[in-house]
Amino acid sequence: MQKNRSDFDQHVAQASAALEPRLICLRRDLHRHPELAFQEHRTAARLVAELEAAGLQPRGGVGGTGVVVDIDGGAPGPCILLRADIDALPIHEATGLPFASETPGVMHACGHDLHAAIGTGTALVMAGIAPRLHGRLRIVFQPAEEILEGAQAMIDDGVLDGVDMAIGFHNKPDLPVGRFGMVHGATTASSDRFVVTVRGQGGHTARMHQTRSPIPAVASLALALPALVPALADPAVPAILGLGMIQAGHSHNVVPDTASLSGTLRTRSETVRNTLQAAIARQCRAVALAHDVECALDYRRGVCAQVNDAALFVPVRAALRARFGDVIDELPPSMGAEDFALFSDAVPGFRFHIGSGQPGRSDRVHAPDYQPDEGSIRLGVEACCGILLELLARA
Repeated sequence: MQKNRSDFDQHVAQASAALEPRLICLRRDLHRHPELAFQEHRTAARLVAELEAAGLQPRGGVGGTGVVVDIDGGAPGPCILLRADIDALPIHEATGLPFASETPGVMHACGHDLHAAIGTGTALVMAGIAPRLHGRLRIVFQPAEEILEGAQAMIDDGVLDGVDMAIGFHNKPDLPVGRFGMVHGATTASSDRFVVTVRGQGGHTARMHQTRSPIPAVASLALALPALVPALADPAVPAILGLGMIQAGHSHNVVPDTASLSGTLRTRSETVRNTLQAAIARQCRAVALAHDVECALDYRRGVCAQVNDAALFVPVRAALRARFGDVIDELPPSMGAEDFALFSDAVPGFRFHIGSGQPGRSDRVHAPDYQPDEGSIRLGVEACCGILLELLARA
């Protein structure tokens, strides 16, 4: 096995280097033609063409606009899923790059064009040694990550059937290219959204006694809801109840019939999540009673927190260290959301970070001038291949 791993490692290094120009070309083409969630038709067709040209048999239309390709080993073994997301953002690009977006108001500002190239490269490299592997690799090109709906759509189409574990990755400009990031346990938060619509009785502000204004009720909720977190949540467990919008009325002297308030709840604890959801509903009922109005709560659960499987931390770290040396940073978790969480909630999963920061720049994802280092593509391919080989070897 040791000799095989040495041969595999040599193949991965050589094949990744040989593919690098092609993968950069692919990335730039996808960057020039970004597509929003569930609109990734050209992107999917381009990926299918790349995979078919290498003799693989990808399936399109999974989860709407997703692509899946299975790579079967020469002997039975576990099925490992590798997820790469492919959608862009509604941002007008301001990089000035020669391959900048040609679609006004749409940009790959989160690096999913890099992810698509890395996923493609990983599929092509691993296909070259497939007959010597024990198990199956399922490379998944997922749509609609930015709206947190693509993973569920693919799961509904059976992408997790027969899968034993799942690996995800994301580029990270906070880390210089050549470094990698890992997080213990929960890496992101759950993300729920809610809208409270308050209905009262409108009228003239000169005759307030004849109205039941919804505005004081909304104001009360705006103060009371965020206060639920310190009152009810364990202070050792991060939770954020953030309000993003309040809407009421159109004139200075007219009391509106309705007003609304909307926000999000994020936490890395399901217990805290359930507690605060129930408390929001109670608070709405209390405010409705106190102000003699109706409060309609529309609470929509989003994705759960993404939790890295403890048993996968060691082999993932071992794979990265074996290939790249001491270039791993252990990172704090984020309060953002990521729908890879739905994969890792169903099967053991692990999501790691690939450094994409260019020297001399201080980029951030979701910025109109985001310019990741394209050297992260080849390194990402090598990292993904190394992790997959390590997991297959330990199975």
